[in-house]
Amino acid sequence: MRKSIALLGEYTPTFPPHASTDAAIKHARNFLDIDITAEWISTEDIDQRLFDSHSGIWVAPGSPYKSMEKTLWAIRYARENKIPCFGTCGGFQHIVIEYARNVLGFKEAQHAEYDPYASSLFISQLACSLAGREMQLSFVPGSQVAVIYGNLSAKERYYCNFGVNPDCIPLLKQGPMTISGSDAEGEVRVIEYPNHPFFIGTLFVPQERSTPEQPHPLITDFLAAVVIQFNIPSFQH
Repeated sequence: MRKSIALLGEYTPTFPPHASTDAAIKHARNFLDIDITAEWISTEDIDQRLFDSHSGIWVAPGSPYKSMEKTLWAIRYARENKIPCFGTCGGFQHIVIEYARNVLGFKEAQHAEYDPYASSLFISQLACSLAGREMQLSFVPGSQVAVIYGNLSAKERYYCNFGVNPDCIPLLKQGPMTISGSDAEGEVRVIEYPNHPFFIGTLFVPQERSTPEQPHPLITDFLAAVVIQFNIPSFQH
């Protein structure tokens, strides 16, 4: 069976980040000249068979998801089994929750979009919405994301109202996860997990800046990681 990428989220064709996700994958696939499919899967349909036919997961924007728990299971499985995992916007936020619960041990770690009054909010509502904004980013030298961009800075577009709770940043730094990108105010915008083929979360939506002429480097690298990891034929990067 040919492997493919699972796009985890509640697909809505009129939601701009979902349309741009489809387009960005096409841009990267054409650039890399690879034969790989991408399938949208509702989070409520995630089950143990997910990774039988999918070689990587992209946890997409558009939360709250129908099943937070199933989404966190998929992220954890990808992290522990070195399966390429990309999370953008809401996907980034859920990567943080999974990490807080299963690596740092905060079993009650929660997302304000699901439970705004939870006692352990690792993801909280932003004081100022980032939806529709473009902001400058700085990357940590030597980080995976800096290598992918080939630069220590970039401008990216956002589509979100939630982000890492500033009170929890010291806690996030206690484990292996790297905070590898931040904005001009020092807020967490990119995270990556070490010793993994590709496990990156971005609060911004890189797919919004991808074009046929210039596929986004994060997305091409994600697809390349899937191809390399699972030896999908016709890869000529």
